[in-house]
Amino acid sequence: MFYFLSLFAGLLITALIASNGGLSAHYGIYTASVIIHIVGLIAMTIVLLIRRESPFAHTAAWILYIGGGIGVLTTLFNNFAFGFITVSALLALNLLGQSVTGLLVDQFGLMGMVKHPFHVRKLAGLALVVAGIIVMIDTFILIPVLISFAAGICIVLSRTINAKLSEKSSVYVSTFYNYVVGLSLSLVALLILGQGELGTLSQLSLSLDPLIYLGGLFGAAVVLISNITVMKVSAFYLTLLMFVGQIFSAIIFDMAISQTFEPLLLAGGALVALGLIVDLLIDRKYRPQDLPTN
Repeated sequence: MFYFLSLFAGLLITALIASNGGLSAHYGIYTASVIIHIVGLIAMTIVLLIRRESPFAHTAAWILYIGGGIGVLTTLFNNFAFGFITVSALLALNLLGQSVTGLLVDQFGLMGMVKHPFHVRKLAGLALVVAGIIVMIDTFILIPVLISFAAGICIVLSRTINAKLSEKSSVYVSTFYNYVVGLSLSLVALLILGQGELGTLSQLSLSLDPLIYLGGLFGAAVVLISNITVMKVSAFYLTLLMFVGQIFSAIIFDMAISQTFEPLLLAGGALVALGLIVDLLIDRKYRPQDLPTN
């Protein structure tokens, strides 16, 4: 079940990217980030009210509350790199950053996570994943490449920190704080970096497309699912499962809506998926105790 939830989270990521892209085009990057976090925060506040759950009932170390801030950095890093490298390269470098970080978290149990040591017999699957990443990298400009890689690192750090906070409280409270902190940092980014957007806000009106305002809802769902699955699935596998769900849903979305097709994404995604399947089969054969039981 946790593996399917991870795949579904990848599909939701595609939906939120589409929504957030439309929102950014209408309002600007920094204003859109603020709106996204406002929507997500309202959604999680309603959830907590329905559940009669107080976000102030539990306390934790301050560092466990910064997941939402790291998530904003991910968005800013990707937005910067997007102007210099292709979408294929951006996704591949994000995946590379996530994969490397995920393997380190699994190997050493970083940040208190469960150890999932890497075994040499899984090199075949890892080689296929690396081949898929290489296929998708069709642009190399050093600074944007490093920033895209850093964005992938931030993704793993953000979801791991959020998951640790959920252990101290709940997945709903953790997601609530993700948007509280994310909104705060988004407002700071708007005030410091979005001066041009602030000057034109009074001239903007609501978009006629209501779907562009749903990115915050999709994002909240992704954070919730991540909080649930990150303690049940290794960081490396969670990265690959979400990526596979994201890539293939994005390909289908592009073909149906914009009538475009990215062969590099398909080839790279297929190799990553194949590598994931190979490693999962090896795990099932040699280490079935590490797999989720439901």
